[in-house]
Order: sequence, then structure tokens, then C-alpha cells
Amino acid sequence: MTTTTALPDEATVRDALREVIDPEIGENIVDLGLIYQIEIRPEQLLVNMTMTSPACPMGEMITEEVHAVLTGLVPASCQVAIQLVWEPPWEPAMMSDASREHFGW
Repeated sequence: MTTTTALPDEATVRDALREVIDPEIGENIVDLGLIYQIEIRPEQLLVNMTMTSPACPMGEMITEEVHAVLTGLVPASCQVAIQLVWEPPWEPAMMSDASREHFGW
């Protein structure tokens, strides 16, 4: 059960989401460029995110982990909403410089 009473800022949300690792790639979802939008309101924390492919077999597991991480960041009165979006389609150019270097891109 969460004991958080204050809303996090976007940087805190992004830092928490770095704990979520895409198990097929071995990199966190923020540095992979999978997080498209974070919207923080008193009643809702909304995250629009994507997967590296619409056929990603780990999509449901990653989404559940994102939900679990974010639920611990917000007051009980704040709903966590995660929307999977496919536009724009993910591409390696969306990765952080460090992630691209890690993979030799």
C-alpha cells in the first residue's frame, strides 16, 4: 500500500521507469525511447508508451511492471493510466545516446 501523499514530478517518474527493463533487450524502457508522454494531474498519472514492435511478446509484462512502479509513486487517490501507442513507430534513433553506444549503433 502506498503512503505517498505528494505527486511526483516528471523527472521522478522517468527515474522510476528506468527500473523497468525490457527483458529481450536488457535495457531500461526510458533509455530505449519507449516512453512518449508523461502527464501528471492530481487525479491521474498518464503515461503514453510504445514497444519496440507491436508483436512484442513481453508487452503485457512490461506494461504490468510500469503500472506497479508508478502506483508506488502516487497517492492512493491518483489513478495510474498506461496507454500503448504505435504512432510514431519506435525506431532505434529514439534510444538514448548511451543505449545506442551500448549496442554499437
